[in-house]
Amino acid sequence: MRTLGNILWFVFGGFLMGLGWWLAGLLCAITIVGIPWAKACFVIGQFAFWPFGQLAVDRTLVNGEGDIGTGALGTVGNVLWFVFAGVWLAIGHLLSALACFVTIIGIPFGWQHLKLAGLALAPIGKTIVRVP
Repeated sequence: MRTLGNILWFVFGGFLMGLGWWLAGLLCAITIVGIPWAKACFVIGQFAFWPFGQLAVDRTLVNGEGDIGTGALGTVGNVLWFVFAGVWLAIGHLLSALACFVTIIGIPFGWQHLKLAGLALAPIGKTIVRVP
């Protein structure tokens, strides 16, 4: 089921949203200061291409301890991200979710867009894990 969901997702909008994340990553990578955000964009872009069977969680839950991205610097990074890029990616995912919720078949895709919209607001300190 995950494979079918991922294929349908990719064809009907996941490809464009993943490209949006990668475009944001390329724009961040142009500057030296934006490289940490670029890495996050590429990881989340991959997640946006194939979201079924994966989940975004706090790195402290996975590692068992905090790191530079889960502390105060991560909070500052998330605020900067929200101002410059996060709000626009979140709006794109919210609009896509609304379009998906119009049909009954699109409801699971709408939920995925809502999860990605939440992740778009504050991606620093998160990691993507596979769901068993």
